[in-house]
Amino acid sequence: MDILSKERRSWNMSRIRGKNTVPERVVRSALHRMGYRFRLHRPDLPGKPDIVLRRYNTVILVHGCFWHRHKGCKFAYTPKSRKRFWKQKFERNVQRDHQVKRLLKSRGWRVCVIWECETESDKLLSRRLLEVLEPR
Repeated sequence: MDILSKERRSWNMSRIRGKNTVPERVVRSALHRMGYRFRLHRPDLPGKPDIVLRRYNTVILVHGCFWHRHKGCKFAYTPKSRKRFWKQKFERNVQRDHQVKRLLKSRGWRVCVIWECETESDKLLSRRLLEVLEPR
């Protein structure tokens, strides 16, 4: 059972945004410090990717562990109430993520997913971004 009132839960959920989230801003700051330049939320690409690095033909999707179901992550828990609703919601999110990745790849883009929990360590995040963006 939810410990918050219906009104308070609704207010909390209304504050969750899809753009310019804290993890997204952390990734952008790291990229900027590393000297990379990028565009944000290009509407002409499937899913309006969070970060687009045209020079590297790469898009970065910054996913929240809860909403996008990061397997094995402590943040990807399932709420105890309205389980059927949440199961369907999460399944649709994951299905949409797969479709967006497939469409981007079919257009020749390299797709990198950075999970919210990966943004907690600047050092690990920078290493992960270098792995993705360094020439092969």
